Amino acid sequence: EVQLQASGGGLVQAGGSLRLSCVASGFIFDDYAIGWFRQAPGKGREGVSCISNRDDSTYYRDSVKGRFTISRDNAKNTVYLQMSNLKPEDAGVYYCAKGVTRGQGTLVTVSS
Repeated sequence: EVQLQASGGGLVQAGGSLRLSCVASGFIFDDYAIGWFRQAPGKGREGVSCISNRDDSTYYRDSVKGRFTISRDNAKNTVYLQMSNLKPEDAGVYYCAKGVTRGQGTLVTVSS
C-alpha cells in the first residue's frame, strides 16, 4: 500500500520558517518524482514544488521561488520542503504526492 505522510506544519509568524517532511512507503521511492501541493481554505489545490527521481531537478511555482527549497533523501524515503520568509498567502494544508496518490496533509498557518 502506497503511503505518504507529511509532517512539520504549524503556526509561524510572517517571515518565519518551517521544514516539512514527507515519509513514503509501499513503493520504490527512488523510482518516482515527488511533489508538494497545498490547499488554502476556500481555494483550489495548487502545486508548490516537485523533485525528480533521476537528477534531482526541481520545480517551484513562481510565488515560492527563492523562499522554498525541496530536497530528497532516498536512504530515508523522505522528501523535505524547507520554507523560509513565509507569507500569510502560504498558509494552507500541504500534501505530498506521488503521481495522483497523495497522503494526509500537514497544516501551515502564517500569522501576519
